Amino acid sequence: MHKKIAIFPGSFDPFTRGHEDIVLRGRLLFDEVVIGIGHNSQKQRYCPISLMIEQINEVFKPYDNVRVETFVGLTAVFAQKIGANYLLRGLRNTTDFEYENSIAQANRHVNKELDTVFLITSPQFAYISSSLIRDIHKYGKDVTEYLPYELPAYEDLMNM
Repeated sequence: MHKKIAIFPGSFDPFTRGHEDIVLRGRLLFDEVVIGIGHNSQKQRYCPISLMIEQINEVFKPYDNVRVETFVGLTAVFAQKIGANYLLRGLRNTTDFEYENSIAQANRHVNKELDTVFLITSPQFAYISSSLIRDIHKYGKDVTEYLPYELPAYEDLMNM
């Protein structure tokens, strides 16, 4: 029997408590969860990828079935490359479902072996989004309750 490997893809800019919740629940369903940080050279990131890799690795240090990797290109191709047959996604609301459903169909077209598994976000995290956190953080407000690690001050982040 082969391992059930799931990829949890995203830009994770930044990685939130909502993301952490999906990974912690997903690691109980799959033999391995790979947090795949997609890199798009056309997009300016708020948090450097190197910082996110470091912070996410620290958060999941106690769990031997969670790891972080970065990738460029199509998620479905990356999943194939690392032997993942499952795509793990969190849904906060019906808008997320509509968007994620379209992506799941496209991924399945690219990689016939790839099944998408949706987990409903835990209620206490349903309102959290990376863009909301970026806006709050940019204006110097505390974002500690939204993140499973400490984010450097905006000025420090911009100088990384």
